[in-house]
Amino acid sequence: MSDLPRKAVTRTAKLAALPLGFAGRATWGLGKRIGGKSAEFVARELQERTAEQLFRVLGELKGGAMKFGQALSVFESALPEEVAGPYRAALTKLQEAAPPMPVRTVHAVLAERLGEAWRELFLEFEDKPAAAASIGQVHRAVWHDGREVAVKVQYPGAGEALLSDLAQLGRFARLLGPLVPGIEVKPLITELRERVSEELDYALEARSQREHAEVFADDPDVVVPAVVHQAEQVLVTEWLEGIPLAEVIAEGAPEERDRAGQLLARFLFSGPARTGLLHADPHPGNFRLLPAAGSDDPAGWRLGVLDFGTVDRLPGGLPETIGTCLRMALAGEAEPVYALLRAEGFVKESVALDPDEVLEYLRPIIEPAGEESFVFTRGWMRTQAARIADPRSPAHQLGRQLNLPPSYLLIHRVTLSTIGVLCQLDARVRLRDELTAWLPGFAPAD
Repeated sequence: MSDLPRKAVTRTAKLAALPLGFAGRATWGLGKRIGGKSAEFVARELQERTAEQLFRVLGELKGGAMKFGQALSVFESALPEEVAGPYRAALTKLQEAAPPMPVRTVHAVLAERLGEAWRELFLEFEDKPAAAASIGQVHRAVWHDGREVAVKVQYPGAGEALLSDLAQLGRFARLLGPLVPGIEVKPLITELRERVSEELDYALEARSQREHAEVFADDPDVVVPAVVHQAEQVLVTEWLEGIPLAEVIAEGAPEERDRAGQLLARFLFSGPARTGLLHADPHPGNFRLLPAAGSDDPAGWRLGVLDFGTVDRLPGGLPETIGTCLRMALAGEAEPVYALLRAEGFVKESVALDPDEVLEYLRPIIEPAGEESFVFTRGWMRTQAARIADPRSPAHQLGRQLNLPPSYLLIHRVTLSTIGVLCQLDARVRLRDELTAWLPGFAPAD
């Protein structure tokens, strides 16, 4: 029997408590204000309580609820700063931690999938999990050949829980949307649902990780741990020791933030070009910074990449259309940009837009690609989110008339998520260098 609270009625009741709790605390806050508390004090207390409930419910449920929380957490930089603080702490917890599976359940899964003599495969095995994620948790161990390894064990019933949670969250999309202005929650949930089977398939994940590990072997900037063993619901990979990206976000020095941001951008764009795969889960919990041996200089850091459960297969790398359109937009070529967007389905045949207005809509978003280096900040992210989310804004009106073709949906989410992390880092990044090196169509033709 699973230790996940996976009965539909139980999980639905817990998730239903989220919007009801939001409404109840709003009423409680009004009472506090009537009682003489200042609006600012009450708002802060209200936000802290809401963030606490959000983390507790999503973390307890794991499954799709926690997956949604992780996806949402990379967009916290779009929130107004007075709101972002309480949510930032609560949502960041979802990236690295959740209530663990009981030890008896872990042992039962290992015995079922690796055999009753599973302990003979390990010289050491730590029962306390080193990390927990949406569909499984990771244990540190020593493989029988002496290698330190990470053992990922899938929660029993994870598939059922994932689908149930995301279906329920879809019903609450309108209520959850205001948590992050400028981000449409319903398409995000829909896309997460479509990836469920991939998330649960550890054989597919092992294949994707092996392909990355082979290509990035001995790479000076990126490290991908080797796959040691794989069975249904169990994945064993080499252990990767390093500084969690979340720690750099929380307390990193400027040069550490810049190095982490540059490496993240490099992996985002070089990965598809070199492997034909797009790592599609770029939340901070999936990255480590590896200092050079005997050196404290961040310039020698490498980026360790974890969790290949969600990837997009792009045999030719990122679509050349993206690079071509971006290059022409930076050059101010409104008509060719509009023609290309229409040809690719970003502007439907039934819609007629002004090419110059479309270019003006794009200019602020593509600004980082036009600079020699660009500082990604929460303030910049909030400005973009507010511009697109405000119904009174011309950008909002135009944006509603654009279309996102299905083939670009995951690419769009991954790019947006990565930019969200760069803004959390407050990193200065030479983005144009990475685009020139790795994005098809971006560099001018010789």
